[in-house]
Amino acid sequence: MCAKRLGRATLELERRPGVLASASAVGKKEGEGPLKRSFDYVCPDAYFGEKSWERAESAMLRKCLLLACGKAGLAPEGLDFILSGDLLNQCAGSAYALRDSGAPYLGLYGACSTMAEALLLASLIIDGGGAEKVAALTSSHFCSAERQFRYPLEYGSLRAPASQWTVTGAGAVILATDAPGPYITCVTSGRIVDLGVTDSANMGAAMAPAACDTLERHFAETGRAPDYYDAVITGDLGETGSRLLRELLSLDGVELGARHFDCGAMIYDAERQGVCSGGSGCGCSASVLAGYALDNMRSGGWRRVLFAATGALMSPTSSQQGESIPGICHAVALETEVD
Repeated sequence: MCAKRLGRATLELERRPGVLASASAVGKKEGEGPLKRSFDYVCPDAYFGEKSWERAESAMLRKCLLLACGKAGLAPEGLDFILSGDLLNQCAGSAYALRDSGAPYLGLYGACSTMAEALLLASLIIDGGGAEKVAALTSSHFCSAERQFRYPLEYGSLRAPASQWTVTGAGAVILATDAPGPYITCVTSGRIVDLGVTDSANMGAAMAPAACDTLERHFAETGRAPDYYDAVITGDLGETGSRLLRELLSLDGVELGARHFDCGAMIYDAERQGVCSGGSGCGCSASVLAGYALDNMRSGGWRRVLFAATGALMSPTSSQQGESIPGICHAVALETEVD
């Protein structure tokens, strides 16, 4: 048997792959935030012992994968597939991090939604019988992202109130057919939503409509109300985007209430750490999911979680040319108990 289609975007999984292990690695700033106890590794050196920001990101991602593999009791070459991506051109951060892994590699780009996209595809590969153990991982680094998308750090540019701070972090989740869970029960793939936002300093506004679209389709196609879940976790909308998402959903009669959490709003203390609207970057939702969220599920705090990471599908060139910012959101349902 394989996945059962519930609608245009949502598939219910038959084999329901479980989480075999997960790990998170972050930088110093993230290790000083509210979720500091949930990360497996906090590096006090932004260079992670390397000579450039880009090499640092690869070193962090490689460290994160090795931590997850250590928990799972297997070597990276024992994985059937590794699915990974990042914010750097041609996903170079992942390619250089994993070039010696010895496992089949599939590079992905979903911007900050990459972790949800990787989990979605990994679960479908396992559900279809194509693999037994698949790793989904991603990363971002504040300094490498600033160099590519904005201004060199030496420029000292001011940040807009709605802007977000790219998280220096990585998260890895290993899915398997015989894992103890939590289990992925269904997935909802996102479609590109573009409402014409052109302000690259306000990613939350660009991504919130895509999050609204995916969540509404997930609830409609599964027949589940928001209160089916103990937590609906969006990725990287930050304070500004989270507020816009709740407003958009409310207009259509959908209320998330206190069960809504956003990784970008959770990972930092915005006022104390000076990050404006919160965190962003592929590593934001990945490190929060692999650490805080899954730990909460394993301990029994949450039984059902909808993880819906969002991404802005733009490039430095498209922004400089005045293009609008397309948004995307993929959703993955995780549950601790399955029939």
